[in-house]
Amino acid sequence: MNLALGSQPADPERENEDFAAVAPGAAVLLDGAGVAGADTGCVHGIAWFSATLGGLLLSAITAQPARPLADCLADSIRIVRSLHGDGCDLTHRASPTSTVVAVRADAGALEYLVLGDSTLLLADKDGKATAVTDQRLDEVGERLRGPVDELPTGSPEHAVALACYRDALTALRNREGGFWIAGPDPLAAGQALTGAVPLDSLTSVTLLSDGATRLVDSFALATWDQVLSVLGSRGPDELIRRVREAEANDPDGQRWPRGKAQDDATVVHWALG
Repeated sequence: MNLALGSQPADPERENEDFAAVAPGAAVLLDGAGVAGADTGCVHGIAWFSATLGGLLLSAITAQPARPLADCLADSIRIVRSLHGDGCDLTHRASPTSTVVAVRADAGALEYLVLGDSTLLLADKDGKATAVTDQRLDEVGERLRGPVDELPTGSPEHAVALACYRDALTALRNREGGFWIAGPDPLAAGQALTGAVPLDSLTSVTLLSDGATRLVDSFALATWDQVLSVLGSRGPDELIRRVREAEANDPDGQRWPRGKAQDDATVVHWALG
């Protein structure tokens, strides 16, 4: 596998809640999520959840190549749930959750699964870049986050509005009419976007957390084709560096309103021969 992986926490003093791992013919990327500043009800925390679920999922999709990716994810969620123990309240509103992107190459096809707002970017031999992203969280967020975007990122007023927004968002998590994400309930796996494409039609496969896609979907400073050009020539670390540069030039969110001035950013770029 001609593969490159880069990851950087939003703050060097805090844990990176993204997780990515690869195996021959397979890769997973998870972006852990909770409610900022809130107790999670879990003694393990968000980084533990995304890393544990990601490791189990990668093991499952490689050990059981005939089992659908969504079923592998549901199995992995069940195992993580069993690992929590009595000290964790999985009904807590801020219980750890995670987006999931998983790919597996087998029998001439690339199978994929996307749950939550991380992105799978497929580049084909005709030069077309296709981004597979679960838009349901963004659609719900657009309806709710108006008061947040009107305030400077990082200000006390922004923090209050952001807390209210996240409470409203949490109430719509893993519900019809809301959005779906990996958490305590394995039924969420059945809501993932899944599909398959011929492997020989692709030139690269890229998994990105939403902290790494900001140049395109939040800042409109690049196209997906330009992202692929950077990844192909300079690699994931350069893409993340450019994201950080843009964030540093707008620390208060005046140009690009957002919940976090910086976010964990992770990229897995798999170039196919």
